[in-house]
Amino acid sequence: MPLESAPVLEARALVKRYGALAALDSVSLAIHPGRVAVILGPSGSGKSTLLRCLNFLVRPESGEVLLDGVLSDLDQARALDAHRARVGMVFQQFNLFPHLRVWENVALAPRVVRRLAPAAARALAERHLNRVGLAAKVEAFPGELSGGQQQRAAIARALAMEPAVLLCDEPTSALDPELTGEVLAVLRQLAAEHVTMVVVTHDVAFARAAAHEVVFMDAGRIVEQGPPERVIDAPVTERARRFFSREAAD
Repeated sequence: MPLESAPVLEARALVKRYGALAALDSVSLAIHPGRVAVILGPSGSGKSTLLRCLNFLVRPESGEVLLDGVLSDLDQARALDAHRARVGMVFQQFNLFPHLRVWENVALAPRVVRRLAPAAARALAERHLNRVGLAAKVEAFPGELSGGQQQRAAIARALAMEPAVLLCDEPTSALDPELTGEVLAVLRQLAAEHVTMVVVTHDVAFARAAAHEVVFMDAGRIVEQGPPERVIDAPVTERARRFFSREAAD
């Protein structure tokens, strides 16, 4: 999707403080349809805070978030729910309901929020579970799945709401290295399908393979952003050069 298209999600001058700490210091970011932005940076740089502000799980002190060019109203519950329905979120932890079968976890929000009939919600759940390679696990309970399978189910749950943007907050950080690859493979598949995504990760190889744009953050600010071959391989700031040289050494 060309950059000439209008942003589907846009942050303008977001500020979020925790006491004296500026977790976000006037951060602006535009996410375009069909493109993948990967946010990299050291721990504590504001990456997850930015995602949570985009979804309004965290309320910024100032700044604006626009969805399809429309300013989202934090003070109206209905508008807030509508925003979150269209800005999906995949967390570090899977947060599946252990007493519900996998398909029931995925079908729950479409039934409750979108008011789909039970049969339609189940069909939707099964379609997205098949999309992430879990067609054989629809009747399983979360405790019967591996960590990688649970995270793939969580991705299917987010996709079932058919969001305009999918936000992924370090989706492999709770997984061991053996299971990380299967989750990243699903995200690469979604990128190939032109699903609009913002992914916070420490995996530079994933950013290089799947991102249209890499955003490097440090100390609550965007230090560099651009295509991966520029930001990762030829950063212009000393801070980014140090970060990526250390990553390469590891």
